[in-house]
Amino acid sequence: MEAAYGPFLALSGVTLTARPGEIVALLGPNGAGKTTLIRCITGLLRPRAGAIRWEGAPLDGVPAHAIVERGIAVVPEGRRLFGAMTVEENLELGAFAPRARARRTARLEHVYTIFPVLRERRRQLARALSGGQQQMVAIGRALMAGPTLLILDEPSLGLAPRLVESIFDVLREINRSGVSILLVEQNVQAALTLSHRAYLLEAGRVAGEGSAAVLLEDPRVRRAYLGPLAR
Repeated sequence: MEAAYGPFLALSGVTLTARPGEIVALLGPNGAGKTTLIRCITGLLRPRAGAIRWEGAPLDGVPAHAIVERGIAVVPEGRRLFGAMTVEENLELGAFAPRARARRTARLEHVYTIFPVLRERRRQLARALSGGQQQMVAIGRALMAGPTLLILDEPSLGLAPRLVESIFDVLREINRSGVSILLVEQNVQAALTLSHRAYLLEAGRVAGEGSAAVLLEDPRVRRAYLGPLAR
């Protein structure tokens, strides 16, 4: 797949596969093209060349709002909550699509089961929450759509290590429930520990791919992404 912003080629020759039931990590430095790839998958940017398919159906030319109906939901970088709305109002926005609206009550209960603190704070304004709690709302909002593929863009950004571990434990449980996950993450150690497979994206191209466990032990990956203190 290729994608560009005007004359600037942001992605070139990128091929990525996320199989049902997998957690796939997409790793790389800032400016590597990770967010551009998400924008292409979710219909916010049309690729210049190549094709995108999910569950056997083409996504090329499908508008962004209809991508959600196809089973793909995104937790964006920075959470992007509506701070002046309550926790529950933000969650309910995730069930705007007709397919999700019919099961809104059951899914809301499911989110509160995963994140009990959100039930306690459901009437609280989102802007009054801690960073970790806001990330829970962002994940819960995506789950309200009933996705078969959950895409997360830098979910650990700005969170303390303890909270990162807690969020990643939740992602593991979400995956075990049958939801595939595409994880875009700069915390390489945590991402590779969580994932089944991973892709390394550099300068808009796939620079490496394979089993997450194998990549975690690869000396080149450790030097490039984990630094000299990596054990």
